[in-house]
Amino acid sequence: MRPQRLADLLTLGALALLALSAYLTWVTADPGKGRSVVDFNGYSITRAPVTLALAGLVAIVVTKLAGTALRRVLGILIALLGAAAIGVALQVRPGTAELSRQRPELSQVVTDNVVVSTGPAPWLALAGGVALLLAGLLAVFTAQRWKRPTDRYEREPAVTATSKAPDHGADQWKAIDAGEDPTL
Repeated sequence: MRPQRLADLLTLGALALLALSAYLTWVTADPGKGRSVVDFNGYSITRAPVTLALAGLVAIVVTKLAGTALRRVLGILIALLGAAAIGVALQVRPGTAELSRQRPELSQVVTDNVVVSTGPAPWLALAGGVALLLAGLLAVFTAQRWKRPTDRYEREPAVTATSKAPDHGADQWKAIDAGEDPTL
């Protein structure tokens, strides 16, 4: 598989994982005493995974239009976005005080104890961040081998004047101008 396609697939995989992590349960808070359990999805906790995934997707699309030097710069940017997504996945763990600001029913005034547990979504965000980091590093190290978008439209090298066949087209036009029929 070509490195360019692999980077595209890694970026799309990262987008899917990070977007999925934003809509799955990130944190579950149980206020106890028969009260209902409150689930917080990743988007209500932090909007960073979706933002980082979309920025990575835009950057990988722009790499298709860029030259080698700009591809390397964008690859570094994509790798940094992946590292930021990894950091968000590992460090964003809201406490009860922060959760009670979002949902007043979790406040210490209403409940004595709130039990907070982490859902599976941070692991998906971590996997998406790793995929984005790998896509960026792949773009940095293989940028010179990527096809340019105009390669398929390039002509064959120009034929030199010495190896060029005589131009019969001009002779035919001259014959038409003289009133002759060049097709006979």
